[in-house]
Amino acid sequence: MKTLFCGDISPTTLTNPLFEKGDINALFSDVSGIFKGNDVNFINLECALTESEVQIKKMGGALKAAPKTAQTLKKLGVNYVGLSNNHIFDFGIRGSNDTIDALENADIEYTGFGNNYEDSRKNLVIEKNGEKIAIIAVCEHEYTYALDDRMGARPFDEFDTIDDIREAKKESDRVIVIYHGGKEHCQYPSPRLVRACRAMARNGADMVLCQHSHCLGCYEQYEGCHILYGQGNFHFVKKKSIPVAENWNGSLAVGYDTKSGDIDFIPIVNTDTGITIAKGEEKETLLNSFYARNEKMKNGEWQKGWSDFCESVKEHYCYMIRNACNEDSTDTNRELFAHFLDCEAHTDVWRELFKTYNQTNEK
Repeated sequence: MKTLFCGDISPTTLTNPLFEKGDINALFSDVSGIFKGNDVNFINLECALTESEVQIKKMGGALKAAPKTAQTLKKLGVNYVGLSNNHIFDFGIRGSNDTIDALENADIEYTGFGNNYEDSRKNLVIEKNGEKIAIIAVCEHEYTYALDDRMGARPFDEFDTIDDIREAKKESDRVIVIYHGGKEHCQYPSPRLVRACRAMARNGADMVLCQHSHCLGCYEQYEGCHILYGQGNFHFVKKKSIPVAENWNGSLAVGYDTKSGDIDFIPIVNTDTGITIAKGEEKETLLNSFYARNEKMKNGEWQKGWSDFCESVKEHYCYMIRNACNEDSTDTNRELFAHFLDCEAHTDVWRELFKTYNQTNEK
């Protein structure tokens, strides 16, 4: 099969009107061409499609877009979406149900969401031309993940997810994992994330795409498995007047031939109203920095990149501790600290910043 996998997509105040109108040209320009002729066009839908104004309790923004967005995605050529991310349940049960209704009305299949934890563990299985592939979409633990008694996104579990991959491989020619996690704005993976992705590879994954970080990370091929640690935003375009993090505006779409196992990286950058395929100097700059980070995955220097990033955010994490553990702490202070303990990406930073004696004793 000829497949295309794109990263996070979330209409913004700038682009939501264009998604409502279905203005493919303004939103996607020449990027729309890469969706043609594929058997699978898969994106991560990083928001609820709902008119609801009732948000869940959480830290951070709640993301939503007009339900008509589903029709625009269908018009683009999207036929599959992943819902396992940290924003799909931002507007609760109603928002999630509205999203699923919008996708079904647009004839778009979804994966990575269920009525409870066990229900969320259903793989997306696609069969065509004598091939069978399984897509497993999971996310780290940030507010919207399914519980034993509540609907939500399919969470990554270091035991169950590995079992799910191994079982899927027994029945499928290719297993593709969409992992929504990793530290936001960091272009290098944590040691835990590297171990997790390599474990997924050893147990049958043919490709692992890490999303969520909002920046383009680095790539390695491990025991025949393609692992991309940070795909970047596919379509998350903000007004030029709104400050965004460095590296926010570049990403890679991934073309994957399931028959040959070949992979192709297509560089994408933002425009004033949407996205376009990167060209010229912009393309060269984006890809050269990407290739340089890939070399660091080979020689081990990626670990310094991760450590340096953690040091750059140390004061923020110390602030969380100070404000959660004193007599003046508010419920919000304590909840934010609890969230930082719940989410894998944040605990990865804790472990890097606050090492135990066992890690620093003589070797």
